[in-house]
Amino acid sequence: TKPGVNLISGSVVMQKGDQRYLFADCAININPNETQLAEIAVESGKTARLFDIDPRVALLSFSTNGSAKSPEVEKVHNATKLAQEMDPAMPIDGEMQFDAAFVPAVAKAKYSDSKVAGHATVFVFPELQSGNIGYKIAQRMGGFEAIGPILQG
Repeated sequence: TKPGVNLISGSVVMQKGDQRYLFADCAININPNETQLAEIAVESGKTARLFDIDPRVALLSFSTNGSAKSPEVEKVHNATKLAQEMDPAMPIDGEMQFDAAFVPAVAKAKYSDSKVAGHATVFVFPELQSGNIGYKIAQRMGGFEAIGPILQG
């Protein structure tokens, strides 16, 4: 890994027309812990910049802003806080469901105080299974071209 990074992760650029997003980790880490997930979030934001994507990083979950309680939600919530500490200048928020991350009207209803919700460009999945499924759905049903995996870190 490059200096200051402890983990290699895999991201995928999702592109359709002038729409471009980054999904991570879709290729390497099966079940990252909180610290690893935070690092994936920060590195994904940096990777997004390399592809002219203005990074607004959403850490995804089945919960939005505490709407559900479980160890899985707590992991994403804690990873979000760590990622914000790792790179305070990068817009990073979570935990949030995909619709809250992507749809402004849903974000307004579910997470109105977030600077990322409704406008996310980087989507960090809580584990590999979700990330891989998510990018393949966007590719096959949504018509997005999947470019990657791109190794980061």
